Amino acid sequence: MKCVHYFFIIRYLTIAYILLTLVSCKDSSQENRDHLVFRYNQYENISSLDPAFARDVANIWSTNQLFNSLIQLDDSLHIKPDIAKRWEISEDALTYTFILRDDVKFHKHEQFKTKDSTRYVVAEDFVYSFNRLVDPKVASPGNWVLKTVDAYTAINDTIFEIKLKKPFPAFLGLMSMRYCSVVPKEVVSFYGSEFRANPIGTGPFKFKLWEENIKLVLRKNELYFEKGKNGKQLPYLEAVAITFLPDKQSEFLQFAKGNIDLLNSLDASYKDELLTPSGKLREKYRERINISKGSYLNSEYLGFYLDTDKKEIQSKLLRKAINHGFDRKKMITYLKNGIGTPAIHGFIPKGIPGFNRIPGYEYAPVKARKLVETYKKQTGNNNPTIRIATDANYQSICEFIQRELEKVGLNIIVDVMPSSTIRQKKWKGKLESFRASWIADYPDAENFLSPYYSKNFTPHGPNYTHFKNETFDRLYEESFLITDIKIREQHYAKMDSIIIANAPIVPLYYDQVVRFTQKNVKGLTNNPQNFLVLKRVWKEPIK
Repeated sequence: MKCVHYFFIIRYLTIAYILLTLVSCKDSSQENRDHLVFRYNQYENISSLDPAFARDVANIWSTNQLFNSLIQLDDSLHIKPDIAKRWEISEDALTYTFILRDDVKFHKHEQFKTKDSTRYVVAEDFVYSFNRLVDPKVASPGNWVLKTVDAYTAINDTIFEIKLKKPFPAFLGLMSMRYCSVVPKEVVSFYGSEFRANPIGTGPFKFKLWEENIKLVLRKNELYFEKGKNGKQLPYLEAVAITFLPDKQSEFLQFAKGNIDLLNSLDASYKDELLTPSGKLREKYRERINISKGSYLNSEYLGFYLDTDKKEIQSKLLRKAINHGFDRKKMITYLKNGIGTPAIHGFIPKGIPGFNRIPGYEYAPVKARKLVETYKKQTGNNNPTIRIATDANYQSICEFIQRELEKVGLNIIVDVMPSSTIRQKKWKGKLESFRASWIADYPDAENFLSPYYSKNFTPHGPNYTHFKNETFDRLYEESFLITDIKIREQHYAKMDSIIIANAPIVPLYYDQVVRFTQKNVKGLTNNPQNFLVLKRVWKEPIK
């Protein structure tokens, strides 16, 4: 017992020392090395550092630093080499042959029984990683990524071949997902399910320590294979320190004090403190903080569950009335401080190929009122009522819509509940209407159309609304066989128009990435998926 007690004392002191050197870094007795550590807060806790469970933003951000896949995306969502230095696609678009780099090493670990405790990545590692992704015992939420794959094999150490069941034009984009990261069999087998807290990958940073809900520390991977434009080895930072303050107000206060380097959200509790109504930084912050904005592949919307007996939800008249009945531009200006673009087109958002500016729903209260009156006359229901489920973060938006729709004769009830409850009830079809986000998993507009394909009905797919349209389904299936990007985008526009015409949803706005950073942070760029990429980031010393 004394030995165990002694072990935990030593472990505690070790963690305390690392946190002191990485987090404080401001001891007057030593050189200030604060500029070598990048700090951010993750108010949504990380549940796993295993890329097979990189389902949400918190997990994706951290695993992005630790792992690599076959390919990667640049800030414009162009496909670029990663561990695969090049690839070939057969004429029938069914066979993908990836030629791998031969200089990529895993992070050091004692399970690699080699002199330097590491080894090179080979094609067989991808076979193992993909087998693990689809293994029912692992139960990865990312197993769907390989549903179009028929087989994969290692031809030799540097050639990895994938055969598809049918052509899928967005396949390369899928391979960039964190789910498809390469992991080493020796280490995963050693840790089993505890690989989640002991990750070994190939990424620019390597795992150091994780005190769950308190702190995660990553250190520079001295073996990393990529170089910057200046020929210098990446990454430039020595460490990444992540805290888990549970609320956005606390996160903002730490950012305002300069204790964290990045603020990646705009919460109602502080948005007016930081920004003017037009979305510009307030003067008192301009000398200390930078703001950057960009397109975000996220469509915010209200969804209707159409497999219901409730007449108001079944009525296309009322669904269209809601679409016309509130001012999206006003909503963005006053509730979002100008962050976001009013969704007056389709469901496909700005920032992704396939966005076509198709005609959507403009603010037209007179038309909305007429649609409601027509419904009342046809049904005899003079008090049509619809319940909208939302979480607290979007309560003000739903209450704004509620007030606007009351003016055109619709009674809206806003039900505020935890986001986890909404997620469960959406899958089970237990909500007549709900506020939701659809964030792109991969950079192809097909990703925004799959939630309306009838074979994707929940709980077997992402069609939360249970929308079904034969023409839409036919166009969706045809699009997979079209290799010409421009022609495929025309199909996408037709499908988007069908969604708008039938109104199973109410598009609210196309979101934007908005990031606030301390002035000394350099090299941090935006991307439409809002992924955090730190390998090219550095910080200038504060004088």
